[in-house]
Amino acid sequence: MSDQKKQPNKLNIELPEDVAEGVYANLAIISHSNSEFVLDFVRIMPNVPKAKVKSRVVLTPQHAKRLLNALVDNVKKYESQHGSIGEVESHGMPPMNFNTPKAQA
Repeated sequence: MSDQKKQPNKLNIELPEDVAEGVYANLAIISHSNSEFVLDFVRIMPNVPKAKVKSRVVLTPQHAKRLLNALVDNVKKYESQHGSIGEVESHGMPPMNFNTPKAQA
């Protein structure tokens, strides 16, 4: 046995500047096959009939479950510090009440 101390595995993660800015999305569409989960993050804007996928993340089922557990854990931590997060009834659609006047010609 060596005298060297065991070092825990370390992972050096680089966060490029353009990725660090993040991408705003106000809708997530989740689909899956037998081998992967696909998360599409969409930005819907007021008075614009078309929305674009701004980011797509593909996960294995195992990583999707880890993400689910991490989100549940983080929501619990958030709510313990900031109070309960209210839910909005969406009836299958994201809330689209931007309270902006419609464009007129």
